[in-house]
Amino acid sequence: MRSVIFAVLLGAACSAAAQMYRWTDDKGRVHVTDTPPPPAAAKDLQKKSVTISGAAAPQSAALPYAVQLAAKTFPVTLYTARECEPCGAARNLLNARGVPFREVLVADEVQQAELQKVAGALAVPSVVVGSNVQKGLEESAYHSLLDIAGYPKAGSTPARKQGTPPVPEGYAGPGTQVAPAPAAPEAAEKPPAQ
Repeated sequence: MRSVIFAVLLGAACSAAAQMYRWTDDKGRVHVTDTPPPPAAAKDLQKKSVTISGAAAPQSAALPYAVQLAAKTFPVTLYTARECEPCGAARNLLNARGVPFREVLVADEVQQAELQKVAGALAVPSVVVGSNVQKGLEESAYHSLLDIAGYPKAGSTPARKQGTPPVPEGYAGPGTQVAPAPAAPEAAEKPPAQ
């Protein structure tokens, strides 16, 4: 009997299901809770069942529901270059707000073509939130894009610590040419014999 109770408790600990509610109140504020909203006050009610099961739970399950929802609807991509101070500031802004993002180090023609297609220019940093693009670092514009997409404000979710992506092999940096290999030294010519 004890083993049956233990198995049931263990199963409950390893797998948990929760009902999440996203709704807008009469003042236009968005709420995400695990309790149902007041019946008369809720507009645009969305219900979502979330199942988290032990070690098999996806990493996104650790994110707050509001962040998961925003990331699914409005994914964020940050285009950066090495030794770009504003790029580091843009990364820090996204991390401080707890925003999961994909970072693309513009290192070769493939990434340059992708950035040109998305942003219309080879400008770093550039951030894409859903289908909206901001070229350069303008913190208020970044925050506006993230607010519109539904990402929580800084401080209301845990900060992230996403670092710089690894440098691809052979990367020489933006706008730099790879120096040609030095030529082999030529044998000195001997003066003609007299």
